[in-house]
Amino acid sequence: MTRLARARRKGPSKLYQTRKNARKRASADTEYAFTPVPEEERQGPFTMGLLWITMVTAFPAVLIGFEWCKQGFTLSQVLLCTLLSCGILLAYAIPASQLGAVSGLSYAALSRSVFGQWGSKIVTFNLIMIFIAWYGLAALFMADGLEGLFHWKAPMMILSVGFAFLMAMNNFFGFKGVANFARFFAAPVLIIWVTYTFLKTVPACPSSVLVEVTHKSFACALTTISTFIIGFAVWGNEADYWRFSKPKVRNAALPLLIALLIGQVIFPCTGFMVAKLTGVTDYGAATSLMNNYSFGGLAILGAIVLMANYFAANDSNLFGSVSACENLKAWSHRGWVAVLAILGAAMAAWLSVSGAAKSLEAIASLNCVIVPTPTIIVLAEWFVMKKIFLRDPECFGRVPELGELPRFKTAAMVALISGIGVGVATSGAIPGTEFLHVGVCALQAWITAFAVYVPLRYIEFRRDYEMRVQNLSLLVAIPIESVYSQEAQRS
Repeated sequence: MTRLARARRKGPSKLYQTRKNARKRASADTEYAFTPVPEEERQGPFTMGLLWITMVTAFPAVLIGFEWCKQGFTLSQVLLCTLLSCGILLAYAIPASQLGAVSGLSYAALSRSVFGQWGSKIVTFNLIMIFIAWYGLAALFMADGLEGLFHWKAPMMILSVGFAFLMAMNNFFGFKGVANFARFFAAPVLIIWVTYTFLKTVPACPSSVLVEVTHKSFACALTTISTFIIGFAVWGNEADYWRFSKPKVRNAALPLLIALLIGQVIFPCTGFMVAKLTGVTDYGAATSLMNNYSFGGLAILGAIVLMANYFAANDSNLFGSVSACENLKAWSHRGWVAVLAILGAAMAAWLSVSGAAKSLEAIASLNCVIVPTPTIIVLAEWFVMKKIFLRDPECFGRVPELGELPRFKTAAMVALISGIGVGVATSGAIPGTEFLHVGVCALQAWITAFAVYVPLRYIEFRRDYEMRVQNLSLLVAIPIESVYSQEAQRS
């Protein structure tokens, strides 16, 4: 008897609930929340490259150059450290993107089998919290930038909260035109704007800028700059986006490389050189200066580009957050967008008190550790299964229901806590831990998580395998003993 027939026998309320659940499952399958994206719906490298450029080339990457100039770093330190940071980021991002491209599964779906029922919820919750922080920060930067361009006198808190709600409209109503405008117009215009400024600034900078001497050591510069570059450009849930890409390494490698060179090398170096030439380091004044320097003071042009860029960034933030929320509770898309917009607005209001510069550094420090570390553990699972035990990892197969899983997977949770603990301790984000703020905190977190997970998972898998073999041998032995017992009774 079919499920629908059984529901008819149980009455109209049961029938309604069955149909409602069927519609909910169909809606979830349409969005591929926990099923692989079909090959025929995957995109090529050009489309994915345009998408990723909008996600890692944003105006705060220019503004941070002003901050590094204020802190006393040299241009040679900035250039070398950004290149090294991009190299580290590529070593992470290419395998992370292939998790989604090869499996077709989302970040939340991949994490279920690896972390367990409650473990995957913790991973999802961490992702949502970080994305809400980025959402609020983008709204704050939007308000700060427009205040610098138009010299508005409205309170920064009111402006940032207003923009936080406006930025949710595209996701709430599903207007594709806004997203396409940002992707195909705003991102290219922003790149042209900053590249034009870069080409205009390079000849104006004296050659002595490259050989400047500073009291800041290279180790200090690498720690500070890598924290921002990796923290700003890493998403952690790359699988959510690259599962819509065709599964070839070159389809991800080239777009990632181009996006990072533009957004994380040219952008901050441009901001640094403009700050060096003008002496301006305040974020609001820097936005106005960039507009005057490039557009001749036409504030409306700068405003159009900034608005489209920040709106596109938060569009991607909400997309990733809603995908993650579906792992916590099945609910309507608009419902989750509304909740996340309210939380993002509250975050924008709170960050407006502490200031844009400090907020950007703190969020980037936490982001480069908390969100990518679970992806590193999923990559470690692939390594253990594929390279040591020569079998396909379970997380690439059917996505289990939460009720089928244990509450926690010990190896994954120990590795997650160890990696995040090391990363946060060395990030400098927690007051009183400045003496531990050394090295590349993201790299230290990732190496720790990988190194802890691999041996623990090896032991865990061997133990489970031996237990299954033992149980199987007992099942085989039971009928044999029964036969011997019957023969003894007959004799």
